[in-house]
Amino acid sequence: MISDYKSAVDNIRQILKNYISENKIKSLVVGISGGIDSALTVALAKPVCDELNIPLIGRSITIETNKEDEISRAQAIGESFVTDFKEVNLTKGFLAFADLITESDNEETKSTAYKIRRGNIKARTRMVYIYDLASKNGGMVLSTDNYTELLLGFWTLHGDVGDYGMIQNLWKTEVYAMSRYIVSQLENEHEKKALEDCITAVATDGLGITNSDLDQIQAKSYEEVDQILLKLIYNTEDLKDFENHPVIQRKRNSEFKRNNPFNIPREQITDKPL
Repeated sequence: MISDYKSAVDNIRQILKNYISENKIKSLVVGISGGIDSALTVALAKPVCDELNIPLIGRSITIETNKEDEISRAQAIGESFVTDFKEVNLTKGFLAFADLITESDNEETKSTAYKIRRGNIKARTRMVYIYDLASKNGGMVLSTDNYTELLLGFWTLHGDVGDYGMIQNLWKTEVYAMSRYIVSQLENEHEKKALEDCITAVATDGLGITNSDLDQIQAKSYEEVDQILLKLIYNTEDLKDFENHPVIQRKRNSEFKRNNPFNIPREQITDKPL
């Protein structure tokens, strides 16, 4: 786990600054959900964009199941940290699109499986909007995924994606700790409150599948989740007692996501090299 958050934040911002300059990026674009991951992402990016004088474009994209408190937090983050922010409601377009492409076969629409499929369409719809906005502005889409959720498969293939990830290799508990560090360094009270509200909020994906992320993951806290994953990865102790824990099962069952797309190795097809 990170011990020096000042150095970590400085490193992230310097690396981002170098990448933008080297690749002549004209803007950064991010979807703002009202959750801690997107909030930390824009808080990290703002000083870099200010220094390089490029716009930080944020959109709160609401679709059907987003709650008012999520929308309010997203608005506060957007108004505090980004240079171009607005809320976009895609519910009407989503409903028309989902009905057009979904083969429901009169299935139970309250089932978890149906809600997950519906949630995936929402995530992919948001990403279509964000990527088109980035294309319009010569921009780069910032990923808001973290390492814990990567290992759990707690994201949508071809939906929750980005061009550049500042927090992709941070554990979720580190996301919270880094956010608290940044709050301690902020002088603007509106910025501090906006970020603090995201830190204390119940984490949710806004897709309407369950009431919280931890409900889906079936864990009591992210501290518990990260500790189990650390034990699994580094084999720090006997995992017999955890073998059937939902966190471990979810990690194993989502391996296909982290190896997507699977391409058959050429040497298994032919002995002729490329």
